Amino acid sequence: LEQSRSQRILWLLEELNVPYEIEIFHRDPITHLAPPELKQVHALGKSPIISVTSSDPDRSVVIAESALIIEYLLDHFGQNSTLLPKRYKEGQDGKIGGENEEWLRFRYFMHYAEGSLMSLMLIALIAGRKNSPVPFFIKPITSSIAGKIHSGFLDPNFKTHFEFLESQIASSPSGGKYLCGPNLTGADILLSFPLIAGKERAGLTQEKYPKLFDYVGRLEKEPGYEKAVQKIIDIDGKFEVTI
Repeated sequence: LEQSRSQRILWLLEELNVPYEIEIFHRDPITHLAPPELKQVHALGKSPIISVTSSDPDRSVVIAESALIIEYLLDHFGQNSTLLPKRYKEGQDGKIGGENEEWLRFRYFMHYAEGSLMSLMLIALIAGRKNSPVPFFIKPITSSIAGKIHSGFLDPNFKTHFEFLESQIASSPSGGKYLCGPNLTGADILLSFPLIAGKERAGLTQEKYPKLFDYVGRLEKEPGYEKAVQKIIDIDGKFEVTI
């Protein structure tokens, strides 16, 4: 779906070198919603969505939700990749407390990205829309309400989250430059979208959060990310980070 979070899945597929085909869906130009054709693939009309060819030629596996898609692809194609951290410490397989910190962070951030951070980004998007279809004489009222949402709710929450992520980068295992350690993981890819958007609408600046800001810049320079961006440009003629 154009201008959607599905861009992250392209990035992961590029990292895994998995062969794939893209089917393009365009948003309604008035409502900006996904077209009804997507519901023929999944009942909710979700994007991103993948259809995976299985060993049974008559059956494909259809999966929605970004985090589940990433976990599914890593389980099948990333077991020997650093994109999926090793779960247990040496000799601790299956033991409670035997997990590696890299894996625990990976699993945490896979839930955190969509469960905690993205919800704030969606509220920020709605509150910050300048072209809302309301009569001109009530726009000052809606702007006032949006301002109060930002100052009373969004700004302090973004501050809490960005300070937390700043500390997580600073304490990355093995002195790593990614959130889960020295290597890029599926969790970094999942988190990339709300954090890149955060530079535009959530006050994520280099002055306030230097380590987090630099981390996001590194993600945008990853070869797999650049390949995915170029593929989107080749298809749509442009690239936008749209929540």
